[in-house]
Amino acid sequence: MSHALVANATDGTVSTFAIDGEQLVRRAVTEVGPGVSTFAVAPELGLVFAGVKGSDGGGPQILTLRFDEPSGKLEEVSRRESPVGATYLELTPNRRTLLCASYHNGVGLAWPVDAEGILGEPGGRIEYPNLHCVVAAYDEQAYFVSLGADLIARCDIDADANLAVAATAPAPQGSGPRHLVLDATRTAAYVITEYSGEVLQYSRDHLGQLHEQEKVTIVDPDAGLQHSRLGADPKAEPLIWGADLQLDPQGRAVWASERGASTIATIDFNGDRLGSVVQLQGTEPQPRGFNVSPDGAYVLVTGERSTTVTLYRVGDAGQLEQADRAETGNGANWVRFI
Repeated sequence: MSHALVANATDGTVSTFAIDGEQLVRRAVTEVGPGVSTFAVAPELGLVFAGVKGSDGGGPQILTLRFDEPSGKLEEVSRRESPVGATYLELTPNRRTLLCASYHNGVGLAWPVDAEGILGEPGGRIEYPNLHCVVAAYDEQAYFVSLGADLIARCDIDADANLAVAATAPAPQGSGPRHLVLDATRTAAYVITEYSGEVLQYSRDHLGQLHEQEKVTIVDPDAGLQHSRLGADPKAEPLIWGADLQLDPQGRAVWASERGASTIATIDFNGDRLGSVVQLQGTEPQPRGFNVSPDGAYVLVTGERSTTVTLYRVGDAGQLEQADRAETGNGANWVRFI
């Protein structure tokens, strides 16, 4: 039975769902902390690392939690103060380093992680405006995405969790690159842009450098959305508001969410190249975060302005077909399978 965790930022909780057949069953709701909106999982260890805003006037914190499968609850292992608020957390493949991108602080950090999941003192630090994502390619290499600088920074990571920028790759000026995913072979990267509403494809060479190849627009042409910009209110004008993207593990599609029109775009593959948008699926209001099950059979979508999540089965061509819907909490914005 597959399990998914959903962060409800407004409530400060994480909901645990089981996919039973094609039913979405909420098994537990765990109080985690105010503003919980990102976490990284180590399924083989049963560990979850979550960022919260802190309580009682305290600063941001990173929590280590243990997933109890029989109950579906998360049990606190440890917590430590963080110098920055976490926008995106990522574990290296060896689970020995936790990486953090902080949007409001414009800082990337790394913590060493011991065998029990306890964080040590943060190692190195990088700075770019409005860092929104970090993805580990290997234990020694990661990519930080700077929405404010329109670039992707390739960083080396040493054994003490120090970070060093090795190279940068540009994104189109004013596009606002936001989230990045690597394909299974690590020969290509895909980036969603917040302001232009595009999925960018990059090839990745033997050194890890990224080279832009092509791009596909994911915006609903009938929604009347305009190109966005830093500091604008996308709900007021209205503006393009790209959010998250995921790759189909079976290689059929790329999925990307856009919050201005509340859609999930399905982009098909043409060999190893992007094809066209074959479906624009209306979904939960303001879909910031979503994820695909490890077997590629289902996609689970949250909405920041919704108290429900929607489960979609994946069709033969990667299209999404609603299977179930369930209550979660307020401000739902992050999904990870464990």
